[in-house]
Amino acid sequence: NIAMTPYSALASGRLSRKEGYTRRATEDDYARGKYDSTAEQDRSIIERVAELAERHLVSMTEISLAWLLTKVTSPVVGATKKAHVDGAVNAVNLQLSPEEIQFLEETYQPHVLTGVIAIL
Repeated sequence: NIAMTPYSALASGRLSRKEGYTRRATEDDYARGKYDSTAEQDRSIIERVAELAERHLVSMTEISLAWLLTKVTSPVVGATKKAHVDGAVNAVNLQLSPEEIQFLEETYQPHVLTGVIAIL
């Protein structure tokens, strides 16, 4: 009975677009510090999110958040554009099969805490 609110639900944009296509990935030093060291292990997950997005004809954001909604009821998602809000809203109605959830999770490896979170 522990409540959870995910931090960085879309991994600073890495789960919303194919690798290398986010401005934040190249300009945000804090985000790079959190994710660059795990880029190789994260690549397969990002590719799987992209694959499911293509299968469902939806955005990677929708797949990522639909998966997250199988774990928590209210993820916090930052939005700076209308499309970001649309992706979050659309994710609520997207149902992933148990096989698709397993497909997304089977290569996941937990990350070591970094930055401010590691200090707490």
